[in-house]
Amino acid sequence: MTTYSGPATLILADGARVEGMASLGTNNRGNLDGWSGTFRPDQVSAEIREASDGLQLELPYDQIGEVAVTGVRRLLATQVLMSLAGRGPAPF
Repeated sequence: MTTYSGPATLILADGARVEGMASLGTNNRGNLDGWSGTFRPDQVSAEIREASDGLQLELPYDQIGEVAVTGVRRLLATQVLMSLAGRGPAPF
C-alpha cells in the first residue's frame, strides 16, 4: 500500500484553492488507480461543505489527482474532515 500524508490543496469546481492537510492511501495492494483518504481544510466555508464532484487534489511538486467527496464530518466548531475517493491514477 502506498500512502501520502502532508500538505495538499483542494481545487474546487470553480477553481478556488483550499489549503489543508491530506492523508491518502492506495486501496488494492498497489493498484494506483484505487485510492482514497481524508482532507482537513485550514479554513471552512459553505463552498467546502457543499463540495462533492469535479474536484482535484494537488500535492507538492504539482502532482494532481481527481477526487470526489464521499462525506464531511465536523471535528470541532471550526474544523471539518472530508472523506475523499480518488479517480484515476494516484498522485503520490
